[in-house]
Amino acid sequence: MRITLFNNITSKEKEGTIETLISRSVPSQIFFLMIVLSISMAVFGLLLDSNAVIIGSMLIAPILYPILSCSMGIIMSDYKLLIHSLTTLSKAIILAVLVSALVTLFFSSRESILTKEIIARIQPSLLYSAIAFVAGLAASFSLVKPELNETLPGVAISVALIPPLAVIGIGVARLDWSIINNATVLFLVNCMGVIFANMVVFSLMNFYVKKEVAQKALEEGEKQIRNE
Repeated sequence: MRITLFNNITSKEKEGTIETLISRSVPSQIFFLMIVLSISMAVFGLLLDSNAVIIGSMLIAPILYPILSCSMGIIMSDYKLLIHSLTTLSKAIILAVLVSALVTLFFSSRESILTKEIIARIQPSLLYSAIAFVAGLAASFSLVKPELNETLPGVAISVALIPPLAVIGIGVARLDWSIINNATVLFLVNCMGVIFANMVVFSLMNFYVKKEVAQKALEEGEKQIRNE
């Protein structure tokens, strides 16, 4: 089983995975634009209590990639890649919370009743960590195997990273520490579950031997940022 799932990965697939992962984790203008659009849509969905709109927001969110990139940096012991990924992720989180708070201030009020969709994101539990772990496993395989790439949007929905960030912003706009705290816990639980699952898969697939490929991909990403 291990040979089939983890050892039957070609060198070309590994290199393509690393290049794709890092290129989509670059803190570019397009990356942040998609963060703004996805978090805005998520806030509208939460305020309207619309599950369909919330799902749509997760489909266009690129935040999963820097999280996957963090896992790659850890298993490669690549300090530069890890810092690059954490920096992108941190900027995305700060931007998402700020946009969420602003949208809430403009389209809602502190006296508004919390919807069921918001309440669902302020009740973290261990089950969420299990879901995030399974989603992380699926994300790893989907990224490595081109024929599974179309499943990544489904993974993004299952791991649910954007809605908790939107709820944090809603909590900030309402000056409600309980909402902020619980939504933050849920987001961190989801992130840790995904990162741990990715570390397991990437380690078993021996991605750490491709550190030079990651370094080259990082250099290309830096060039892209300078050219913007």
